[in-house]
Amino acid sequence: GITPARELPVVWKIALGSLVNKFVIIIPIALLLTAFAPWVLPFLLILGGGFLCFEGAEKVLEWFGAHHEDADDDSPRDEKKLVFGAVRTDLILSTEIMLIALSSLDPDFGIWMTLGALLVIGLAMTVLVYGAVALLVKIDDIGLRLMKSDARRIRRFGVRVVASMPAVFRVISIVGTVAMLWVGGHLVVGNLAETLWSGPEHLLHAVTHLVEAAGPVVVWIIETALSAVFGLVLGLAVVAVVTGISRLTKRGARADAAH
Repeated sequence: GITPARELPVVWKIALGSLVNKFVIIIPIALLLTAFAPWVLPFLLILGGGFLCFEGAEKVLEWFGAHHEDADDDSPRDEKKLVFGAVRTDLILSTEIMLIALSSLDPDFGIWMTLGALLVIGLAMTVLVYGAVALLVKIDDIGLRLMKSDARRIRRFGVRVVASMPAVFRVISIVGTVAMLWVGGHLVVGNLAETLWSGPEHLLHAVTHLVEAAGPVVVWIIETALSAVFGLVLGLAVVAVVTGISRLTKRGARADAAH
């Protein structure tokens, strides 16, 4: 919903927001909580996982035609809202990445070595992820340039590149939604087991135990699928609660306006 000329600037803004997430918010808070209140981290990850499940469930509902009442697919996208939404989602995913990195570092590292390692990992992940995003959103423009080549083979390849991009982005959208549900569900299940309720994790282990003979790849696929299903169910429940609260709020506002 934005013009091609604004695609890279928007990706750049999101990448800068991702760096702010990691360097200004996540790393300092993670180091402080790890030092003084490590028991808080699992609850934060439960909230973050629940948010990812909520966003993933909203996407699934959109596939079946359930859009927000104020959504207008024909109107131009608001860049600020687009960037804010992407940076908000990035905050949750980046938190998971940095916490995994933090838990993987040698505990004998001093504070400065740990901080330096996290900064390098955060920068590398941002460059890798948003470099790939920038490439994807400009591939169609690259294809258009190839279509203007003097060589027939290059022109035909350019045509194929441009023609394939809608399908590529549909696949990316589906994979991305499933990944959000999987990561969100995995975060909630794992951290619930550490804090309040181990039931979902025990069920997950019981099911994967039944297919252990099939090998680690099958076990991983089953575990991932079950985490995604749990994420979808949880996300749909959160969507129902949020939608109900939103409708009650709107009714209250209308009633006040009527009075």
